[in-house]
Amino acid sequence: MKKICIILSTYSSSVTNKVYASTKKELLKNKNIKIQTLKVTGSFEIPVAISRNIKKYDGFVAIGCIIKGKTKNFDLITSSITDAIMYLSIISKKPIGNAILTCFNASQAKQRFSKGSEAAKAVIAVLNNV
Repeated sequence: MKKICIILSTYSSSVTNKVYASTKKELLKNKNIKIQTLKVTGSFEIPVAISRNIKKYDGFVAIGCIIKGKTKNFDLITSSITDAIMYLSIISKKPIGNAILTCFNASQAKQRFSKGSEAAKAVIAVLNNV
């Protein structure tokens, strides 16, 4: 039995809850997976939540939504989160599926609800091939 933790940002919940639904639906297809969900306020907190729980789970799916505003903050935040998730995955040797949507507007985000399913499939694939 593999344990997968979904780290869910509650910011932009109208988007992240739908990404979460696609993630969970995909993970539930596999009876050898136990799922737990931890909620964080925003996407920037996701790497810290993963880091604190890295020894408890076999893999993670990170769910969040960052929509570009009028400042450079979007670029800094998205880059920092991506780098942190990749670093944690490499040093822990555990798969972390990235379903953190980085969009220019809310319309783009609504078109990407299936990214949770894709991230879940990637985590399962890595776990099955290790």
